[in-house]
Amino acid sequence: MTLVAFVVNRTLLRDPRGFLRRCEAAARERGLEPWFVPATGAGGGQAPARRAVAGGAGLVFAAGGDGTVQACAGALAGTGVPLAIVPLGTANLTARALGVPGRAERALEAGFGGRDRTIDLGRIEEAGAGGTWFTAMAGIGLDAAVVQAAGAHLKRRFGWMAYALAGTTRLALPPRDFTVQLDDAEPVRRRARCVVVANSGLLPGGFSLLPAARLDDGLLDVGVLAPDGTWGWVRVAGRVLARRQGRDRELERFPARHVRISADVALPRQVDGEIAAPARALEVSVRPGALIVRQPR
Repeated sequence: MTLVAFVVNRTLLRDPRGFLRRCEAAARERGLEPWFVPATGAGGGQAPARRAVAGGAGLVFAAGGDGTVQACAGALAGTGVPLAIVPLGTANLTARALGVPGRAERALEAGFGGRDRTIDLGRIEEAGAGGTWFTAMAGIGLDAAVVQAAGAHLKRRFGWMAYALAGTTRLALPPRDFTVQLDDAEPVRRRARCVVVANSGLLPGGFSLLPAARLDDGLLDVGVLAPDGTWGWVRVAGRVLARRQGRDRELERFPARHVRISADVALPRQVDGEIAAPARALEVSVRPGALIVRQPR
């Protein structure tokens, strides 16, 4: 009997036992053997997803938020084993980009009965520490500070609005000097609030910061965010809400396959909504076609 693995962040479930029963029933109805394993903490799904692949799983479900999806994607990269998503988190950026339904029952149906799609992954290179895969977005500066401020308590209470609330307390953080090298081009130097590198350009709430970003175009999309004062933030918000492309001094957008970012001081960093150690640099490359995902037909 074919094995299907469920990597589940139970802390995001109101009724864990009921959810697991639904998953088991859905698997057995299709003649599959379910295997359940908890995912706890940042990257907590990577080791169990690897064990599932080693044990012969033909499909892995990531039931959790973007951190669980990111961890499972890293474990499945290059294996040919599809990843399905049951979005349980606050932002669910990759699930939104793939059109995965928000309700667990419908997400399970899409995972079992959907179509396979090959997508790219981003990879953060760290000297002496290997690399970290991501599916949606990584960043350095203000965006990571906002993610850090939107703690578990705020997210449980306010959902994706927790990021907006956290942002209002961080908008006054000073801009920093960044140097951004895109592939082999001459470095771009900017005084900005943050620099983000996206495989998918969505923000929490479904807003599109980088509307040209595609999960399967073999490119990363880089956003340099540099609003000056309140009206600068208002103009950036207007561009995001209107999904206007192009670039100006407050929000510049660039495509690249390899990106090296350096800052004048150590800054917060985030990877798919998980906080990474502060540093002065962020180096990212794209891995085209690295992951197979399931999305609705």
